[in-house]
Amino acid sequence: QVQLVESGGGLVQAGGSLGLSCAARSSIANIFYMGWYRQAPGKERVLVAGVTNDGRTNYANSVKGRFTISRDNTNNTLSLQMNSLKPEDTGVYYCKAIGNDISWGQGTQVTVSS
Repeated sequence: QVQLVESGGGLVQAGGSLGLSCAARSSIANIFYMGWYRQAPGKERVLVAGVTNDGRTNYANSVKGRFTISRDNTNNTLSLQMNSLKPEDTGVYYCKAIGNDISWGQGTQVTVSS
């Protein structure tokens, strides 16, 4: 497994922006898929955005056009730029890596106030 550490969460007003970062403690070059997931209070963890190791991306419909995911295989980081944030984007955001194993980060809280 790869150790993942998220950062960049916080409190922001609706319409604002935040950038999340996930730092891996080892190389992610051979990790097939990495993604950001959100878990709102009392709800299941859901996919927000993901990217394969050859750069293909996918997004939840609710964030298309507002969020951008990117990965840097040289610096072993996964990022999520979140713009035009809405209160329903609130939750704990987790980084996930799918390679030979599945790894999760500890999560970072994002709170969007109305």
